[in-house]
Amino acid sequence: MNEFELINKYFSKLSNKSKNSLNLNDDVFFDKNNRLVISVDTYTEKNHFLNFKNPELVIKKIVRSSISDLICKGVKPKYYFISASGNKKNFNKKNLLKISKSLSEEQKKYNIILGGGDTVYSNKLSFTISTIGFSNKIVYRNKSKINDDIYVTGNLGDSYLGLLILKNKININKKISTYFINQYYKPDIKYSLIQDINKIATSSIDVSDGLIADLEKLTNKQKNSYKLFLESIPVSKNFSSVISVKNLLKKNLISRGDDYQILFTSNIKNRMIIKKIASKKKIKISRIGKILNNSKKSSIIDRNELKIKINTKGYLHRFE
Repeated sequence: MNEFELINKYFSKLSNKSKNSLNLNDDVFFDKNNRLVISVDTYTEKNHFLNFKNPELVIKKIVRSSISDLICKGVKPKYYFISASGNKKNFNKKNLLKISKSLSEEQKKYNIILGGGDTVYSNKLSFTISTIGFSNKIVYRNKSKINDDIYVTGNLGDSYLGLLILKNKININKKISTYFINQYYKPDIKYSLIQDINKIATSSIDVSDGLIADLEKLTNKQKNSYKLFLESIPVSKNFSSVISVKNLLKKNLISRGDDYQILFTSNIKNRMIIKKIASKKKIKISRIGKILNNSKKSSIIDRNELKIKINTKGYLHRFE
């Protein structure tokens, strides 16, 4: 069974009496009366990060991916709580100094404050981060409308190429390798769009598991479908260069996850507004598709207007 089947079968009923839990089908808990927004994420070694050879980078990755849950909802993260399990090899003095320095840098960059946490001795390394923000409004999942445009910020696929490099599955020159590895460890989350997302988006999610997987989560309780245009899905110049040299296919790399960009839907009347926001904030925001009535099957279209299939929709946790 996958994570969504597990939640629906064993835990959804436990939240039925609280509308704040959003049926356990969103990125956050939202108590509107108290303006409270909370997200919780867990990260384990060899699953969410390869190893702990660079603790200062691993910590940046998990902090940014955690606060991304609130950012895509249009909420400023304020406090974070971090719990860690590990041993003296993981949490020696040298590593702890690196972790502390990285946390300090992330706090300054994103105006967040450490609120507390916990530490547990274990032979398995993991981190759990709870992020808290305050708002009387969020952008939900499952609120898109038929004919809404689909947008995504930034570029997709760079983080996955970084992971392939770290796994020694692809060999490219050092300068470009460094770029992709940085994208893997230090995702360029769009903090400056928080207030704008609340004004223009009908629904939103961050791209964590993969473009297609997260788009389907965005619409999973609605009777609609989507149409995506492969050529419109944004990638970096470095990405385009690598896939050209290595004879790789874009379609096989743009839905692998760990991008932490904002995926959102918006009414077509907002097209000019979104262009102005992108220009003013100097942020790449790409219109990549459209929400359709479910009488039409979801599809991805290439430059020749032909439907294509991709190798994977994204990452899915399985418990079997």
